[in-house]
Amino acid sequence: MDNCFHCGDPCTTVIHHQEKSFCCHGCKTVYDILSDNDMSYYYDLENTPGTSPLLQEGKFDFLENEQVVAKLLEFDEQGTQVVSLLIPTIHCSSCIWVLENLNKLNPAVKTAQVDFPKKTIRITYSSQELSLQNLVMLLARIGYEPYISLDDTTKKKKTVDRSLTYKLGVAGFAFGNIMFLSFPEYFEVSEFWLDKYKYVFRGLMLLFAIPVAFYSGRDYFISAYKGLRSNILNIDVPIAIGISVLFIRSTVEVLMDWGSGFFDSMAGLVFFLLLGKFFQQKTYAYLSFERDYKSYFPIAVTRLYRDDNAFAKAQPSRKEEQTQVYDLKKGDRILIRNSELLPVDGVLINGNALIDYSFVTGEAEPVAKKSGDQLFAGGRQQAGSIEVEVLKPVAQSYLTQLWSNEIFSKGRQTVFETLTDSISRRFTVSLLIIAAIATAYWLFIDTSKALQVFTAVLIVACPCAIALAAPFTLGNILRIFGRHKLYLKNSGVIEQLAHIDTIVFDKTGTLTTSAKSVITYEGVALTPEEESLLTSTLRASNHPLSRFLYDLLESHDIKTLDSFTEEVGQGIIGTHNNHTIKVGSYGFVATAQTTSPAAGAERTAVHISTDNEYKGCYIFYNEYREGVQSLFSELKSNYEIIILSGDNAGERTFLSQILPDNATLLFNQKPGDKLDFIKNLQEQGKNVLMVGDGLNDAGALAQSHVGISISENVNVFSPACDGILDASRFTDIATFLKLSHKGVSIIKYAFIFSLFYNLIGLGFAVTGNLAPVVAAILMPLSSISIVLFTTIATHFMGGSLTSKKL
Repeated sequence: MDNCFHCGDPCTTVIHHQEKSFCCHGCKTVYDILSDNDMSYYYDLENTPGTSPLLQEGKFDFLENEQVVAKLLEFDEQGTQVVSLLIPTIHCSSCIWVLENLNKLNPAVKTAQVDFPKKTIRITYSSQELSLQNLVMLLARIGYEPYISLDDTTKKKKTVDRSLTYKLGVAGFAFGNIMFLSFPEYFEVSEFWLDKYKYVFRGLMLLFAIPVAFYSGRDYFISAYKGLRSNILNIDVPIAIGISVLFIRSTVEVLMDWGSGFFDSMAGLVFFLLLGKFFQQKTYAYLSFERDYKSYFPIAVTRLYRDDNAFAKAQPSRKEEQTQVYDLKKGDRILIRNSELLPVDGVLINGNALIDYSFVTGEAEPVAKKSGDQLFAGGRQQAGSIEVEVLKPVAQSYLTQLWSNEIFSKGRQTVFETLTDSISRRFTVSLLIIAAIATAYWLFIDTSKALQVFTAVLIVACPCAIALAAPFTLGNILRIFGRHKLYLKNSGVIEQLAHIDTIVFDKTGTLTTSAKSVITYEGVALTPEEESLLTSTLRASNHPLSRFLYDLLESHDIKTLDSFTEEVGQGIIGTHNNHTIKVGSYGFVATAQTTSPAAGAERTAVHISTDNEYKGCYIFYNEYREGVQSLFSELKSNYEIIILSGDNAGERTFLSQILPDNATLLFNQKPGDKLDFIKNLQEQGKNVLMVGDGLNDAGALAQSHVGISISENVNVFSPACDGILDASRFTDIATFLKLSHKGVSIIKYAFIFSLFYNLIGLGFAVTGNLAPVVAAILMPLSSISIVLFTTIATHFMGGSLTSKKL
């Protein structure tokens, strides 16, 4: 089978053009557009770099609304507009090249700048020559359709916090200069000019140390203060003590001309600590871990209203206008086109409604509705256009009320104590006890050394190395995960993953994939003529199951039907040359003489009869992700496994075969049921990992200790969560959990390693022999050793796992 020259997909129907093969007219059109504008170099940068454009008619009509456009624009003055758009399909250098050369496709575009990590493009264009709607449609026609949602009109502009970078820069600059100025003091060099200016050098060291202590290190004092107020001895308490003692003692020594102090050790301590924070602060700026319903809802919808100028007509006409969804009120009439999302609760007035609520409930099979039935926000229309009267606006809809749960407003209520905080409690108490004992000893032996020993113990035992173990270990693992398509919100999630004992899976979209379904036929074989009539009839239907089945069956001499009727929620009837075929539910196609088929009521099936004779049925099964059974086999010995599904129990038998014997299966679970179930597990003392995919799992993802969202497209469809896992790596969940456990083990070994340095330093401190040069060597050496150890250990550990699994 030929592959498309533009997008690389297999060509089921080959379109030959200029000695090249294309899978559809959309790809061919994009090729022609690029070629006609002398931009064929696009194909030289990458092989098959494009994306097949699927532009839905009327999809961007909402950009005719000036209020909507105004909220999307960053700048709009003197005929120039600037807009930033998210384009999830950006994936290679060819994408960057063609997007940054949009002016060749339309001269009204002045500049276009791509931010590849965030997958966004910032475009400056002439508003007198090009509208935002036409600009977006231009992007869509060449395969780079922007993703625009309700969230784009309400979210605040993100600000980048660079304070840590500035603090790290100040500490690093001061550390280097103080070390340079301290060299003569280290080696006690007796040289005229050095002796003459040593007070200048010490004064400069003090000046360099002031911003380090009061600016770069202030977060440690704030954290220690908050911890003590909450009766918590976190790791920042001994760190704050160490910084304070280093600065105060060094300042006193310089002012009293007793020596140069330990300013170099203090600056080095703060620098390495901030370096650990900086290394740990890995973010995926192009991903959103905080999405709610606004990220999925359309900005505007088509509102129907009476034409006042047509009141004298016998049939008053109704006009259409694009209205912001927040402006809709009870009683408004709106038009929902095929494949559009319903943003409000309403009543069906006209049209055939076939609503897919899997977005909200997880139930995969669409629901048929008739005129007068109530429809809920979040459902996606699947059978042409419908007219709906608004019952509740967006803010009061059923879907919006799911976000009224306190878990979304207050966040997780569970308190997680990190390994570092757990050890710091014991460390701080031990440190103070050692300092007190050593001081008491010297008060009896040599009073003049008592204060010196007390401060020396607090200085040399400052847990810099301990504080660095977790940031560098978890930071390394965070990057390993990212390379293998598990993107975590922050490194703290890794430590929480290591404590998980219960894993809850959603079924539809998580264990199963929406990419394909398994379809089997049970019954009397159809003749070629009946197959031809069947495919011709399916071709005329918009029902999702009809489209699935039509794609599966080969085209058997497609004919023009003599008649075609569709009864929403029941089935379709096609007639050709006095032969009639019925396709749909069993009750729709069966006659009084038909024997009930073996297909159970809970299985999704399409039944067929020809000329009032029942033939059989096509049964649809969810296609489970490859390797699901092996994943459960790996998890069963260490974790309790639970399946929570919004679907019916039709596949209970199959799941029971691939799941461990002690696994729990629950079906027909609404979003609130999932959230409450996980809350109940937590009340039993369980540490819960929730793995889901859709907005219907958002409450459960937020309530769990760790929520991982499975996504076919990590840039767009993922609810609020702690991590986003590319669907292609779903079966590697067990490996990620193993790596999390081993990461915690590395941190523990690093703690033991750091204690070795602490014991050496304490030997100098309690004997009253801690010189500045000893502290200047010992403290940075311990920090560097820990950094090297954790980096090398995580590298080899990650490599050994990835070679087998990832």
